Amino acid sequence: MMTDGFPRASLVVPPATDFVSHLRWLAETHGEVSALHFLDDPQRGEVAVTYAELHRRARAIAARLRQSASPGDRVCLLLDTGLDYVAGFFGCLQAGLIAVPVFPPEPRRAQHQARIAAIIDDAEPSLILVHHDDADSVHAMLATAGIRSAVLPVEDISADESRDAEPAGRLEAAPSPEDVAFLQYTSGSTAVPKGVVVSHANLVANERLIRVGFDFRPDDVMVSWLPLYHDMGLIGGMLQPIYAGILGVLMSPKHFLGRPARWLEAIHHHRGTVSGGPDFAFRLCQDRVDDETVARLDLSSWQIAFSGSEMVRASTMADFAERFAPAGFDARALRPSYGLAEATLFLTAGTRGEGMRSLDLDPATLAQGRAV
Repeated sequence: MMTDGFPRASLVVPPATDFVSHLRWLAETHGEVSALHFLDDPQRGEVAVTYAELHRRARAIAARLRQSASPGDRVCLLLDTGLDYVAGFFGCLQAGLIAVPVFPPEPRRAQHQARIAAIIDDAEPSLILVHHDDADSVHAMLATAGIRSAVLPVEDISADESRDAEPAGRLEAAPSPEDVAFLQYTSGSTAVPKGVVVSHANLVANERLIRVGFDFRPDDVMVSWLPLYHDMGLIGGMLQPIYAGILGVLMSPKHFLGRPARWLEAIHHHRGTVSGGPDFAFRLCQDRVDDETVARLDLSSWQIAFSGSEMVRASTMADFAERFAPAGFDARALRPSYGLAEATLFLTAGTRGEGMRSLDLDPATLAQGRAV
């Protein structure tokens, strides 16, 4: 695969010790190579971002964050999927702050707002990054909940925030392995959201496990609509491509949910090799992608179709493989996976190319402790 004239296969990425120095290395050695391709960035629409551009934007945000927060403080990210969410996360790491990935505010959904308020109340952030259009509703939400935190529209952070902060190394001291990188909160859909502390060592160790466990290759392309506030979307969909030095294609969850075929079309157009999601996403495509669209798709590039985050149903995966076989989908790409936030993300999955394995057991005998 060629990216901006650069052959991806020649991008040999050394094992990262932390993401601060890792992104800086990528920017310095492969700055003009595309790192991420956003299909629906809130400010820019569809745009490809190089390692150098991502690094510059992260540095600008880090410089601004240092003016309002001290090392070890928490910063909540209430942003839509896009460059500023990714750069905001890296900006926190560069500034020695603890990122708290959170979903964007939706003022008309009271339960949604209550979950955000619960996370903010628990994390006690010094600063909350929002989009300018959401600032008023976030201020109102905080006032209603009796929470005091500064709110900063990310659009107000100019590109030249860090121009007087050279050299880069002075701004970006490598974090210690035991330093906290971010707090991963549960969804809070069935209980009060709970935060999991993820250190830099935890993060790098799990990214290494994902890279080896999924057998990533230099020409792989990750396509993800998974939300960046969820561990599978953040650690797997966004950070793993940067860790492995492969191209990541990202879209908003709303972009997918509004029309599920967009996910498959993105795989088609960008020749995605790795992509996945929860069981419901595969079922949604079966139910809402019509025959005419299937006939236009070419999914032959898709080599790892992982399913995780919620119960993995063999019937869903088998039905998906049958439904999209006419589009070139290979059933051997199916990859049931298991993980949890308390382990950072990834725990186990099958082998690349082996497909889904299933075992039919007698429920009554299994209840007695025997597998028949």
